Amino acid sequence: MITLLHRIKATAQHCLAALRQRLATCTRPSTASVAVATLADLTRSKPELMAENALLRHQLVILQRREKRPAFTRLDRALLVLLASRVRTWRDALLLVQPETLLRWHRQGLRLFWTRKSARRHAEPRLSVETIALIKEMASANRLWGAERIRGELLKLDIHVAKRTIQKYMRQARPPRRSGQTWSSFLHNHAHDIWACDFLPVTDLLFRPIYAFFVVELARRGVVHVGVTRHPTDVWVAQQLREATCAGRFVHPTPELLSVQHQGTHAMNRPGQHVPSSCTTLRMLRRSHARFGGRMR
Repeated sequence: MITLLHRIKATAQHCLAALRQRLATCTRPSTASVAVATLADLTRSKPELMAENALLRHQLVILQRREKRPAFTRLDRALLVLLASRVRTWRDALLLVQPETLLRWHRQGLRLFWTRKSARRHAEPRLSVETIALIKEMASANRLWGAERIRGELLKLDIHVAKRTIQKYMRQARPPRRSGQTWSSFLHNHAHDIWACDFLPVTDLLFRPIYAFFVVELARRGVVHVGVTRHPTDVWVAQQLREATCAGRFVHPTPELLSVQHQGTHAMNRPGQHVPSSCTTLRMLRRSHARFGGRMR
């Protein structure tokens, strides 16, 4: 048993020694390749050899920096691209980066170069000062004139100016208009005095249309009145609003305004003086629904 273990140990040591020798042979630099490379260098010019040496030396300089992973600065990238452009076998001389990375740096450099070269150095206007002053004078003196109208007037004077150019100088001549209250701000400020109404079309089991008319109080999002019909008309809608604003029927006060959307535009309608006894409201119902006269909301 001991003899068998000694034989196995000896065989393992022999295999390990053979493997080490084979590995050393494979990793040893080949003298033939060095000789071939030397003969190839004899055919190259001295400036090319100097550029290759500089390329290799700069990579060593990057590796000697006291950093765990040296970063390539813009100067390093520019030098590597410049030196690689002077060497035919630059792919073999790259040890730190891939050739695709160097090509990407080269494309970025060309893009930056031509971007700066093609940039306008002088921002002088192509139009004369007199034409610019004339455009501003027309825009300020005629508030209702647009760029197309001013362009037509300039064409009468044989002055050819693009529409966008006129618009640019019109903005300088006309001060910005003061913006009023937005629709959302108006609703937020007056929600307690506004009701909104709209139709909700539904379909029954026999695919017949049914129209539900809702009146909603904006302040608390509560439904004030609901009416259902198959054939909504102006008279029916007026009757629904009379029922919604009758005295004593609801605890909600009659609104000052009603939010209506007629043919795609919002409008605020004032019912007028509240007369609870007669329940008279909303003159805007003469044309009420889009399909049946106008869409209301």
